[in-house]
Amino acid sequence: MKSLRWAVIGVGRFGRIHARILDQLPGSELSVLVNRNPEKLAEAAAEFPDAATVADYAEVLENPDIDVVSITTHWKDHFSIAKAALEAGKHVFLEKPMAETREQCEELLRVAELAKGEFMVGHVCRFDPRVTAAKAAIEAGRIGRVVSMHAKRNLPKAPGNIRLDKISPLMGDGIHDADMMMWFLAESPTEIYARNVQFGGFEYPDLGWAMLSFGDDAIGVVETVWCLPEKVATTIDAKMEIIGTEGKIEIDCANTGVSIVESTGLESRPDTVYWPSQDGVIVGSLPREVAYFADCIRNGKAPDVITPFEAARAVSVMEVAELSANEKRAISFSFKPSH
Repeated sequence: MKSLRWAVIGVGRFGRIHARILDQLPGSELSVLVNRNPEKLAEAAAEFPDAATVADYAEVLENPDIDVVSITTHWKDHFSIAKAALEAGKHVFLEKPMAETREQCEELLRVAELAKGEFMVGHVCRFDPRVTAAKAAIEAGRIGRVVSMHAKRNLPKAPGNIRLDKISPLMGDGIHDADMMMWFLAESPTEIYARNVQFGGFEYPDLGWAMLSFGDDAIGVVETVWCLPEKVATTIDAKMEIIGTEGKIEIDCANTGVSIVESTGLESRPDTVYWPSQDGVIVGSLPREVAYFADCIRNGKAPDVITPFEAARAVSVMEVAELSANEKRAISFSFKPSH
């Protein structure tokens, strides 16, 4: 079987991780790197000398030899690039969030329905074995009916500050937990109430909380604080408590299982789940996610671990949460795309 030829559009930090995965993925070939920033493109080219480099993604979309594109650009560029790639007939792996707005997401759903290629939005938490174990336990009825969920995905100031001029905590990280809550319950919230706090002088708030009401049956609280003290001994404080009528589940994504204290006293907890390197090979949830999409392409199967509809709904939930925070009121929610 012919190898899938991939282009990575956007080779910043996360795009380079994608490129490393594709460079090692059996049955796939990292063919082209795309970035409009010449310095970032040169850095990526030095790491992947066998891949071609271009500044304009349009060249990739016009290239009949490219089968798949990974879109790992700034989230505000997701819509235009993904739409053009789908219309060009490419298979598209788009990192979350799907787009900026509900309207853009609905347009991508419409375009994807008519497109020749497969389309998947990367929600890596759905490939986290801790999360899938919780999902299986809920589906098996082991904790009864879920009535309460509380998730936090908090960052120290240093990594938080890097992000706060690019994306809000709720849209950047809260979207993961809102999506998981809807996945666990197999339903959408009916009402959303959120608040943000902004004090650091960045474009986006330093922290955001959102409460998702699932009718009168369940409540989900999403906590995203991107301003933990610098010396907090965590890379990310990510945990979720799920309470049912007959039991509960705790998902601890903050404890990686490895803690390193250096001579300077600095403590770090390296990633062991999402994309850690083991003997020079990137392993974990992100490679599994990318490999899953590659298998879907080969088998002509639409991805269903995370569907475009679910990815669009997650954006819509966070968009309404931001509106609720701005207007300081609860807002009714429904998501039934008109396409």
